Amino acid sequence: MNVRQVRWHREAGDEAEAAARWYRERSAAAAERFVGEIKQAIETILEAPRRWPAGFRSTRKVKLPCFPFLVVYRESDQTIEILAIAHGRRRPAYWNERA
Repeated sequence: MNVRQVRWHREAGDEAEAAARWYRERSAAAAERFVGEIKQAIETILEAPRRWPAGFRSTRKVKLPCFPFLVVYRESDQTIEILAIAHGRRRPAYWNERA
């Protein structure tokens, strides 16, 4: 079993915080659920990072189950790099410049 580190692109962290803040302004429970889904998606990625098809520059995407967001990441031997927490219906593929 490979032990990998999770590294966040600075802008991905900013996106996650902004989205969580938006949900928190409407419902603390929704914000908590949103953050929980991100954490669960990352755990699932760590278990099997190649489960999702590779795209542009070997990036992969995981859709959150109940929110319109994607976790965009890339793997290396020792690292899972979270490139974006992207809204699924806004600015498609803007994170390509981070890849």
